[in-house]
Amino acid sequence: MWDQYSVVFAFIVLVVFASILSDSFLSIANVTNVLRQISIIGVLAVGMTFVILLGGIDLSVGSVLALTGTVIMASQADYGMPVFTAIGLGLLAGALIGMVNGLMITYGKIAAFIVTLAMMTISRSLALYYADAGSISGTNMQYAAIGNGYLWQIPVPVIIFVIIVLIAYMLLERTTFGRHVYAVGGNVQAARLSAVPVYRVTILAYMICGLTAAVGAVIETSRLNSVSTSSSGMMYELDAIAAVIIGGASLAGGRGRVIGTLFGVLILGVLSNVMNLLNISPYIQGVVKGAIILAAVLLQKRG
Repeated sequence: MWDQYSVVFAFIVLVVFASILSDSFLSIANVTNVLRQISIIGVLAVGMTFVILLGGIDLSVGSVLALTGTVIMASQADYGMPVFTAIGLGLLAGALIGMVNGLMITYGKIAAFIVTLAMMTISRSLALYYADAGSISGTNMQYAAIGNGYLWQIPVPVIIFVIIVLIAYMLLERTTFGRHVYAVGGNVQAARLSAVPVYRVTILAYMICGLTAAVGAVIETSRLNSVSTSSSGMMYELDAIAAVIIGGASLAGGRGRVIGTLFGVLILGVLSNVMNLLNISPYIQGVVKGAIILAAVLLQKRG
């Protein structure tokens, strides 16, 4: 039971301590702020869950976010495309980048670490080249409403994040594809002998990861109504991986749940928020996060 629900218990304990340490933590404004802030990393972490369940990794998601954000903003600002056409191009670009990652890992027989590390460099460089290492700004208020608007008093980015979580949950828990993901991550040779289409499952998982990076780009660029090719998505992949690991997934593959990832994201968000409320140095915050990641892995090994 502890192995399955430890991340939920940890989140509850963290919220209790945070509310004791700061009177403003449970205010509606602060809770809304936390939820809005975690939505981008949360969406990326959901996509990362798929590849980590396979025993893989994707280091490129932060740079893919910057590149797809550049595609979206450039489509609007430089080419005058309608908002939803621009978003569609960005989502397509993210999925295609994920497909390239998957093809290189499966048919190219290159380690996921190397492939996605190379794609991280390529994507960031393309974004920097297009914008001349600057930023691209838009003036479309319809687009800005995605990142800054509310629906039923709930921030739109939070609603997008919840929808992504629900879709991922259904894919992993209720479909043949989800069972195949766990099978490949658990034992790739056994999965192949059981007629699981290993290559197709792997490619689709990386496409989902690229697609969620593009969704993250929609949230971030619409919130700012611009994209900074030098800073957008920087180091986001590390936070996404950390959230998945804290949520109970194993880097070896085959173990983890989307719900665990959700609580992993919430833990990171609450932790960062309460440290900010307490005016703890951002340099020390990194130490705390690193210690929590190590603790999560140690608890996995004991379990």
